[in-house]
Amino acid sequence: MRLDERGKQCPMPVIEAKKALEKCPAGEIVEVIVDNEIAVQNLRKMADHKGLKSTWEKVNDREYVVGIEGAGPEGEAGAPEEKEEEPEYLSCAIPPQPKESPAGPVIAVLSSDQMGQGDEALGRLLMKGFVYALAQLEEPPKTVLLYNGGAKLSCEGSASLEDLKELKERGVEILTCGTCLNHYGLTEQLRVGEVTNMYEITQRLMTAGKIVKP
Repeated sequence: MRLDERGKQCPMPVIEAKKALEKCPAGEIVEVIVDNEIAVQNLRKMADHKGLKSTWEKVNDREYVVGIEGAGPEGEAGAPEEKEEEPEYLSCAIPPQPKESPAGPVIAVLSSDQMGQGDEALGRLLMKGFVYALAQLEEPPKTVLLYNGGAKLSCEGSASLEDLKELKERGVEILTCGTCLNHYGLTEQLRVGEVTNMYEITQRLMTAGKIVKP
């Protein structure tokens, strides 16, 4: 099996490779083509964590091929026991699978359309990757709260709209602050989930078992 992941942003190469490995027969090699060394390291760390053999080859400055040997669709036969938490694959991580706390649900809070501080374009790219990764979790959060600049993510034209829709289809509540939508002139542009208010946002945060905020 061969995956061409050149030009795709983190964490897509790792997630697509992980999906392919879950389906391929034991002993089959999944070849992943990427265009940078960081992606190579991320893929190899994912393989190491799962106890899978991997190789890599540099074709040229913009093409690398990583080969990972599958263990079969039923799981990694002979692999070491899974750790409680999924490790980070360097700068590009598949986030740890959130487990619902006995004290309350896991809630993801998106208060900006950017992740981190610094370059705005990079921040938007990182947030797009984060929401995509959130949608790929085996156990997603129960609720996603969007307020302030984060309200833009659930509106028409958002690069994260399809991932939020996928989360909603899986039963995740998508709640966007109505005051924020009004402030940004986006009231009529909401395309996924429901409008909420500060009282409900406060209530959800106060009863959460775990709050995830990038």
